[in-house]
Amino acid sequence: MENRELRDFLNSLRTGDVLSGRIASIERFGVFVALDSGPDHPVFPGVGFITIPELSWRHFEDASDIVQVGQRVSCEFLQFDTTNGEARLSLRAMQPDPFQTFADSTTVGQTLQGRVTKLIPFGAFVQVTDGIVGLVHLQELAETPIEAPEEVVQVDDKVVVVVTEIDRERRRLALSRRQASTALD
Repeated sequence: MENRELRDFLNSLRTGDVLSGRIASIERFGVFVALDSGPDHPVFPGVGFITIPELSWRHFEDASDIVQVGQRVSCEFLQFDTTNGEARLSLRAMQPDPFQTFADSTTVGQTLQGRVTKLIPFGAFVQVTDGIVGLVHLQELAETPIEAPEEVVQVDDKVVVVVTEIDRERRRLALSRRQASTALD
């Protein structure tokens, strides 16, 4: 980095610092943030940069579903990118993780209702609450063996499932429709 002011600013930042600024530009690969406390970037619209995965815990189609140009934001500093001279930021780190909140109030063996959101060759994804989707593996979709999820469920079907695993670290939820049907008998 040739820009001494920018280099000194980035070197002063520590992981976990909270930085504020305004959204300067929304691109398909991320969002530039003009930081209140930082210098101007010699090339990009802002010194701060939020990658798409760091915008929100929730699934979204476009970055503009989460932020708008000109919007003020507070973000957590993750690291600096020496190649581009950017402060890598996280907007989602400033929000509670909905998966962890869900995991705090849910137990393995618990029965839940949900809606099938997607079918894949080896199972179906079921949304059990806002922003929380779990996987029902093919062998857990029905009591008898099936070849494809379409044999027993379709997208938008309402289903009853049992929680079989909560993986907090990988943020994954495993569900069983088969166990739910035996629990209801």
